[in-house]
Amino acid sequence: MVGLVAVVTAFRFGGKRQKSIQDYCIVYRAQYGVHMNNRKTHNLSAGISDNLAAALEEEIVTLGLAPEARLTEEDIAEKYGVSRSPVRDALRTLEREGLVVRQARKGIWVAPMSLRDFDEVYTCRIALEALASEAAARSQVTGLKEELAEALEEMRAASETGDAHAFFTADVRGSELIYELADNQTLRRLLQGLEKQALRYRFFLYKVAPDLVRLSFDESAEIISAICENRPTDAKEMSSALIEKIWQAAREIVEDEFGKGTA
Repeated sequence: MVGLVAVVTAFRFGGKRQKSIQDYCIVYRAQYGVHMNNRKTHNLSAGISDNLAAALEEEIVTLGLAPEARLTEEDIAEKYGVSRSPVRDALRTLEREGLVVRQARKGIWVAPMSLRDFDEVYTCRIALEALASEAAARSQVTGLKEELAEALEEMRAASETGDAHAFFTADVRGSELIYELADNQTLRRLLQGLEKQALRYRFFLYKVAPDLVRLSFDESAEIISAICENRPTDAKEMSSALIEKIWQAAREIVEDEFGKGTA
């Protein structure tokens, strides 16, 4: 089984391996704050609070830790084989990122999901993702655009085999490359805070709604074509339209699963 240290080492020193969810999401965590590993057990060295936060994010994003699940330092320390000090650091990181919530003298929980939260996240995504796609289309970094085309092929393969988890991984990779192509640090910071929350909804919807996988792939192909062909206006408009379509199509699904949420 590939460990976290081995995966990070492969990226730092140019190791060539088959792209996997571990690969994409270790990098995504480093740049945008998310890591998804798809392993059931972990054993992290004590003190590696960053990797611990990444492993917990994986479980939260992929709903291994359900919304509103209770979290305790003792349980996390035992599960991951670390002391309580890095657990406290990791939980503070996740709290800042909006993935966990803390109440004084009551405890810590995984942040809830709801229609209200979904609406807030996707309203913001429409504008920000459109700006990122527009800026990416203006980029002249052809190497990254070639990688973006490769991510699209991975999305195609996952869509054709009905592998929602692999599709999600490739989709996250595509988003990562678009943000990198956009090369706008302020926009990246805004997306970083938002994307952590959006990923849970993306993962859930791809798992339960195959029609949204097909919609996402078909229209992502058009967006990526516009980016690679340096058509910023088209990329911006199509990106905004895609997120709007997914948002409206998914609202009932999200409300049925998670409720409306509180004001």
